[in-house]
Amino acid sequence: GRLCSKGVALAETLDDEGRMLHPQINGKRSTWDQTFELMAERFQHCIDTHGRDSVAMYVSGQLLTEDYYVANKLMKGFIGNANIDTNSRLCMSSVVAAQKRAFGADSVPCCYEDIDRTNLIVLVGSNTAWCHPVVFQRIRQAQINNPNLQIVVIDPRKTATCDIASMHLAITAGTDSLLFNGLLAYLNDKGEVNKPFIDNCVEGVEATLNAAYESSAEMTSLAEKCGLEFGELERFYALFARKEKVLTLYSQGVNQSSSGTDKVNSIINCHLLSGRIGRPGMGAFSLTGQPNAMGGREVGGLANQLTAHMDLENKEHRTLVQQHWESPHIADKAGYKAVDLFEAILDDKIKALWVIGTNPAVSRPNNNRVREAFSHCEFLVQLDCMQNTDTADLADVLLPASTWGERNGMVTNSERCISRQRAFREPPGSAMADWKIISLFAKKMGYHDAFSYESSREIFNEFAALSGKENNGSRDFDISACADLDEKAYDSFVPSQWPITYKNPAGTARLFTDGKFFTASGKAQMIPVTPKSAANPTTEKYPLILNTGRIRDQWHTMTRTGKSPTLSTHFSEAFVHIHPDDANQYKILTDDLVCVKSVWGEVTVRALIRDGVAKGMVFSPMHWNDQYASNAVIVCVVNADCDPVSGQPEFKHTPVCITPVKKAWYGFLLSRRQHDLSSQDY
Repeated sequence: GRLCSKGVALAETLDDEGRMLHPQINGKRSTWDQTFELMAERFQHCIDTHGRDSVAMYVSGQLLTEDYYVANKLMKGFIGNANIDTNSRLCMSSVVAAQKRAFGADSVPCCYEDIDRTNLIVLVGSNTAWCHPVVFQRIRQAQINNPNLQIVVIDPRKTATCDIASMHLAITAGTDSLLFNGLLAYLNDKGEVNKPFIDNCVEGVEATLNAAYESSAEMTSLAEKCGLEFGELERFYALFARKEKVLTLYSQGVNQSSSGTDKVNSIINCHLLSGRIGRPGMGAFSLTGQPNAMGGREVGGLANQLTAHMDLENKEHRTLVQQHWESPHIADKAGYKAVDLFEAILDDKIKALWVIGTNPAVSRPNNNRVREAFSHCEFLVQLDCMQNTDTADLADVLLPASTWGERNGMVTNSERCISRQRAFREPPGSAMADWKIISLFAKKMGYHDAFSYESSREIFNEFAALSGKENNGSRDFDISACADLDEKAYDSFVPSQWPITYKNPAGTARLFTDGKFFTASGKAQMIPVTPKSAANPTTEKYPLILNTGRIRDQWHTMTRTGKSPTLSTHFSEAFVHIHPDDANQYKILTDDLVCVKSVWGEVTVRALIRDGVAKGMVFSPMHWNDQYASNAVIVCVVNADCDPVSGQPEFKHTPVCITPVKKAWYGFLLSRRQHDLSSQDY
């Protein structure tokens, strides 16, 4: 029953201004039939000439589950390669990898009700107040209802989330693993080990504890490395040990790291050792980055996954999926992950790319390299709801999609809760649902029978049936009780948490309540973690660390939210947040224009000078693009180093320098019309 500021302002984005209304080829309006004819011809030519691996898709957590499912079915089961990755690679893949290592599956053990039932909430690397505002409202209400609830925020920045914190640990950026290794050792030393749970349900304890002690042998030194006072560290550790009901919520500050998978596992290790998992009010709880990032993981949206949480490298799983789809081919090896995908274009390995519901020309790190890849790509298709985005401006073919308010289908949130999104208006122009566009293209490719869907309900039924096929509790994701929904039941679907089985048709609030996991042994795995330094340390030339993220009132690359006047009143232009001491050192004044530069690129943004960021660190939001600023695509500056396990890029640690940009004069233009200001450098 709650909304965030973006939800409140949605009505301002619903008009047709700026919408993509018709298919276009090379900037000229086309018919659907002509467009699909060209696409099928070009994709088939690439496959015939260069092999199946020469075509790819890059999709999005903005898609509904049914759209996501059809895209993956087409690529992995009919075109026959796994070169379909998603922008969720940029926000959630380290969580997926860590949970698979620990639990044997990408299983989120907790639910939102745990917020109401816990006594200690630890928020790690999450400005929840701005990035998950509805969850934040629930946390704040839980604090009102339970005066004994303690809240610890672990973040190098002092954010709006700290307003409700009992304790803020402003750790040195990147030291999360060190902090939680120290906590693991502390819990062991203080006897906070749940021995019955460990003996019966967990493996890898000794090796994991050895690794923890090796990196955190002495508390005073550990506190210093983490940038904390000894007393702060000890108070946090004692609080975690004393409160049995502990809920650790973590997000992009943990995930978006070149060692993000290890960081997540270091958190999970503490909950496993102390048995704080599978019971009300406790557990390690990942907050997802997009509306349907979870749904994308369910359908196998990542290039190293199969649908319904099945494993691409498992021959039995591949056979099962292929039989269910009655497909001619099934991908048998992982495809290119997001960062590698664009490098593969530059290496002439990918010839045709279809981008759906995302804007990688603004969102992917080392972005000048991405734009170079787009210009190098032989055939680029963009499916989106808006006409002008930085990616659409580079595409050969544009396809108009329906969007929020016009779409019917399912989404899954952070607590595994599947809910219905319902249409209340018709799509404008020739726009259609993503699943319908993908299906029509698949038919043009000759795959008629497998993509003859008449509704999103038919797709969801097929997906649900696959989830339960030869499952019998062996896989965590099972929504087989939804396989027989008719249109009425689908339309009136009540939000439910998976697994949703015939045994539990109303859904399942928490996982692992019986102490059984999805590993080969049935036991959870504690993973030894050796803390690693960031891949790119600061230098004399680039002495500051750039951290990127979100602001409260914009979403991703502003494709929709940028239309809202209300949302633009929060921050109207791109900025970099600098500590006053650093601003003084580099002779930067409030509201100066500054150049933020790294070895990968540079941007021109406004200086915001105030406390909140640590000295030596700067923060800049990810949202601005070439539609709203001349030179403010911050990911042009960001390095493309990735976690070796998950392939998730490092968005939180790029060495930069900042210098003032001096101008003779400034002007401010108010206009009812759009003007071409491309000649201006700001």
